[in-house]
Amino acid sequence: MRKLLQRDSTTNKIIIPAQLTIVFIFLVIFTLSSVFVGGFLTYNNIFNLVRQTSINGVVAIGMTFVIITAGIDLSVGAVVGLSSVITSLMLVRTNNIPLSIAVGILAGTMVGLINALAIFEGNVPAFIATLGTQISTRGLVMLITRARLIAGLPERFTHFAQKTILGIPSLAIVWFLVAALGGFITRFTLFGRNIYAIGSNREASRLSGVNLRKNIYGVYIFAAFLSAIAGILLTSRMANGIPTAGAGFEQDAITAAVIGGASFYGGEGTIWGTMLGAMIMQTLRNSGTLLGIESFVLDILVGALLIIAVMLDQLKKKQE
Repeated sequence: MRKLLQRDSTTNKIIIPAQLTIVFIFLVIFTLSSVFVGGFLTYNNIFNLVRQTSINGVVAIGMTFVIITAGIDLSVGAVVGLSSVITSLMLVRTNNIPLSIAVGILAGTMVGLINALAIFEGNVPAFIATLGTQISTRGLVMLITRARLIAGLPERFTHFAQKTILGIPSLAIVWFLVAALGGFITRFTLFGRNIYAIGSNREASRLSGVNLRKNIYGVYIFAAFLSAIAGILLTSRMANGIPTAGAGFEQDAITAAVIGGASFYGGEGTIWGTMLGAMIMQTLRNSGTLLGIESFVLDILVGALLIIAVMLDQLKKKQE
């Protein structure tokens, strides 16, 4: 515990790291839900809670990489929808699951490449570039599907989302594996160190020899890649290709990353923090649903939580 706590050398006050604060908030919310919300602490509910968090949790991990570089990606939800319909169309026409998944992932990842091209080569602000690809990708999905569901997917594909491994939902297993990959990249690879450096000081990173082009391309392509995987997982769970799949996912992904400690200023953020942020958000929604609170009210609470997280980040920056 002493290693986790820090002491300000000037004021001699103990500083509690943001990571411990996130853990504390999650434990408080989870404990209160367990005590006061009937039916919360049951296997079926926890099972559903984790499964519901998993798909957006995968998207949030990709978003964390982008935010660490002081960027933003508003197209991730649209990529989920694109991956869903492309994979579904391929499944219906070929019945080849590996090929269909590969094509769906490739289609989604291409959006990340377009984002990187616009942001780095075209010098377009990330907010505008990814908003543009979001709108265009949504339009493309509607054009391809004529706004209709794609049904008749193979049972072998749709059954995956219902499976469990040692009592753990298969969707959660994928989320944990993606998180392990993300954690490894951020902690033990040159790419991981570079994106933190870019987020902390872009110009200093360039002058020190960091390849900005390679790393900026990497984070946006990786975010799109994970969003495409999330689209496939969502398709398996819903057993249909849904044109509107992923709507609002960008909001939840940003919220999970920021609540989990990622800073819009860049240079900060952890994968496990984002996972806790996603769980905090979903626990609030799950508990509210069990209590009969309207979803609109829960959205207000989640939005307020996001604002508070950003305000605390601003306050911390002023104190540094």
